[in-house]
Amino acid sequence: MTAKTQQRLISAAIALGLAGVFTLAAILEPSAEGHGTHTQLGLASCSFLQMTGQPCPMCGATTSWSLMAHFSPIRAIVNQPFASLLFAIAVGVFAIATAESIDPRDRWQKIYRWLEPLEGTLALGFLLLMGLGWVYKMAQMSSV
Repeated sequence: MTAKTQQRLISAAIALGLAGVFTLAAILEPSAEGHGTHTQLGLASCSFLQMTGQPCPMCGATTSWSLMAHFSPIRAIVNQPFASLLFAIAVGVFAIATAESIDPRDRWQKIYRWLEPLEGTLALGFLLLMGLGWVYKMAQMSSV
């Protein structure tokens, strides 16, 4: 198997996996409460929320992804800003994976070389944004 064929297959797998996640998000009905959409998948209610009375760090993420998939980005951002950012990043990854599976041009390697020097900063930034999203969700849910 050539390197280009391998790149195409890996990229196609990424694109198909994300297409499946986006489809699932579109099928789900966003919870009016702003959290709990994941229970439509047969998953239990959030044990963190049940035990502490406070939302978990990613509370409302499935709801926001579903809202994004239903083309309601403002409602998604208001519901869980960090999860909405992750959805937007996933859309970008899907676009790159699709392009790379059709016409491999070493896009992943170029992106990696560009992001590698920023790895620590990006990790801290993501943790900070997730923490801010958590604080936002706690404030939002305490005012209800």
